[in-house]
Amino acid sequence: MPLSQEAVMTALGSITLPGTDRSLVEAGCVRQVEVDGATVRVLLAVPTGNPADGDAVRADAVRVLEATEEVEKAIVEAKVLSPPPDSEAPAVGSQQAPAWADRLADIRHVIAVASGKGGVGKSTVAANLALGLARLGRGVGLLDADIYGPSQQIMLGGGQPMGDPSGKILPIKAVGGVKVMSLGMIIDADQPVIWRGPMLMKALEQFIGDVLWGELDDLVVDLPPGTGDVALTLCQNVPLAGAVIVTTPQDVALIDARKALLMFRKLGVPVLGLIENMAHFTCPSCGHVEHIFGSGGGLRTARELDIPFLGEIPIDSAIVAGGDSGRPIVVERPDSPASQAFQELARQVAEQLS
Repeated sequence: MPLSQEAVMTALGSITLPGTDRSLVEAGCVRQVEVDGATVRVLLAVPTGNPADGDAVRADAVRVLEATEEVEKAIVEAKVLSPPPDSEAPAVGSQQAPAWADRLADIRHVIAVASGKGGVGKSTVAANLALGLARLGRGVGLLDADIYGPSQQIMLGGGQPMGDPSGKILPIKAVGGVKVMSLGMIIDADQPVIWRGPMLMKALEQFIGDVLWGELDDLVVDLPPGTGDVALTLCQNVPLAGAVIVTTPQDVALIDARKALLMFRKLGVPVLGLIENMAHFTCPSCGHVEHIFGSGGGLRTARELDIPFLGEIPIDSAIVAGGDSGRPIVVERPDSPASQAFQELARQVAEQLS
């Protein structure tokens, strides 16, 4: 019988977090599990003031995993995180107890979509990933956290959000049944956002706490490019289930993608994988495939950094047209190669989250 993630989690559930009566699984210490045949790789985040506890937990994890019948080799990394004073262990996705976790109690998974630089199609990937997850029968929301350059109000349809009597905000229900909230739905389209860090963080906090998302399986967060205030604030205050890194095949984009990936690792956020956008163009007349920005860079980078490679998104004018019209390609042309690539991305993400 092939090794499954469920078997790995069952084994790790037999280990007690030092100083508590909870297992590693119950305490949210298991950040990433990768199964490759009979080899399993596990990333643990251990909230403890004693580095020796991290070594002990790692040794216990290797022991119980290699005692599992289907496991031949267990590779375990245990990161020691300092717990906040007088509090319980931090939840997944933060070195501190997530300050906004209680505001997202009805959302099972928060997924960040990030890139190291702008111009790689991150917002397009976020929109189509959200729609792909919704096509799997999941309840999905999309938060446009790109405060300086919001675009989801165009990509998934506009509209003016309404409030309820308590002062909370009702997100727009867009195509595919995805709930959407974006600053672009509130401010004038030509109005520049000239805010410093505290204003950015306050806006993000309101989007998290004052929007009535309701019960969702997944909340996809379209982050601004880079590793600035918004990304850092989200990682420190929201229990992220994982992050998807978007890049293009160009070396300069891959360099910046590495930076984004390493930021999430330093903050203890699982990286669900790397997706390569604008991978190639297929001539509609002759079928010739042209790798305009190079080839193989995304797969090579994913292998070097030991993260899943989530696939390639081809260049297709229908992707641009769908984003501009508010009907992304996953909705408008679900059988096209580009749409199938986005839906495969969603399937892989959902599989990891399960």
